[in-house]
Amino acid sequence: MGSWVRTRSSAIVHHIRAFSMMDFRGSSWSYPNFQSDSSSTLLLCSFPYNIASLFSVKRFKSTVAGKQLDPQHATDSHNQALDFPGGKVTYTSGIKFILGFSEKRIPCYRVLDDDGELIRECDFEQVNKELAVKMYSDMVTLQMMDTLFYEAQRQGRISFYLTSFGEEAINIASAAALSKHDIVLPQYREPGVLLWRGFTLQEFANQCFGNKADGGKGRQMPIHYGSSKHNYVTVSSPIATQLPQAAGMAYSLKMDKKDACAVVFIGDGGTSEGDFHAGLNFAAVMEAPVIFVCRNNGWAISTPISEQFRSDGIVVKGQAYGIPSIRVDGTDALAVYSAIHAARNMAISEQGPVLVETLAYRVGHHSTSDDSTKYRPLDEIEYWKMDRNPVNKFRKWVESNSWWSEREEAEHRSSIKKQLLQAIQVAERTEKPPLTELFSDVYDLPPSNLLEQEKQLRQTINKHAQDFPSDVSLN
Repeated sequence: MGSWVRTRSSAIVHHIRAFSMMDFRGSSWSYPNFQSDSSSTLLLCSFPYNIASLFSVKRFKSTVAGKQLDPQHATDSHNQALDFPGGKVTYTSGIKFILGFSEKRIPCYRVLDDDGELIRECDFEQVNKELAVKMYSDMVTLQMMDTLFYEAQRQGRISFYLTSFGEEAINIASAAALSKHDIVLPQYREPGVLLWRGFTLQEFANQCFGNKADGGKGRQMPIHYGSSKHNYVTVSSPIATQLPQAAGMAYSLKMDKKDACAVVFIGDGGTSEGDFHAGLNFAAVMEAPVIFVCRNNGWAISTPISEQFRSDGIVVKGQAYGIPSIRVDGTDALAVYSAIHAARNMAISEQGPVLVETLAYRVGHHSTSDDSTKYRPLDEIEYWKMDRNPVNKFRKWVESNSWWSEREEAEHRSSIKKQLLQAIQVAERTEKPPLTELFSDVYDLPPSNLLEQEKQLRQTINKHAQDFPSDVSLN
């Protein structure tokens, strides 16, 4: 089993609330191990483009603002205060500006070191053999699914695809920490959450091929998965639109007194969208039980995070909206699991939002429409692919507990490959949805303009029948 300590997520919640920011300069971040020995050495790891790691901790509520005044501003000799909506504010006679960038960088929470070994005396949520093996096997499955579907796109069999290489731990570990009743609003790089919840490899293939068996009836482009059965809201291409929606869904759960929360994912580039700020502010003001998970993978397509924002990452943005926040090593499955588990407990018990920033480099291209070697060095990609691979790291820990073996690895990979190849072949042979599905499911009775569009489409097909796909029924 290894010499590790059984802890509760309440300990992590405590650190999210009260962990003080640590002083660090440069292009590296420090990892807090939550050790009782304050003299313990901090381990460092580099992240591209001089972005320091952060770990935001305090939550400020306007209702108790008077109790949370910054003592550095309470310098007025008369100790007078302005009784203003939101709480009393003390006066100061000095001209002092709040710095836009603090030298105190927020560190990154982790449980496993780079070799997959447990860090001594760290706070984390215990994971038993059954859960650990499922987490690891699903990470491998996700990795293999990405590989084969990516190759299928390159062969011209599907039109589009994007992978989760480097971010497998974020996908699977966050899903493992949630309840099936929690509503998930993905961006587009979270298929592992749906995989964990029971979406089959055949269902993934059907969606990518847009066939008749696709739950979305072929109306969405590949990888835009959705499943009401699994509480997984359909992926939407426009960036960040899901954040205000998540705040609203979470508020609905709160009004209905549900023991559940909303969980919404976004990439670092999405934080530049207005919907990101609207979503966080709405959730904070309405005290909606929602977990905002930002996958900071270093790149927004070809835009590095150094050109995306001037702040110290995303985690500090939570504090500006009064939201408790934490930064997590996204290549560490145990750290992600523990942080999301604690965030969920906090969101539901305290009925409010939580922001989680994960750091995990995007190893693959942004999508099949992108060639990332045009804007970032190959050795940088190779370093994160080989030296900081989340799947390999978690495998080392699982094997160290004697829960996994080379034989099981080989058998699992062989089985998943066969299932994936079979799923692709079946999906490819399955006929496409009929033409009528283009016009159904929106209106109870189609309006005249929609009927006119269908009429024009059919006229065009009759005129150019040789150009219309033969596997699509006109009925």
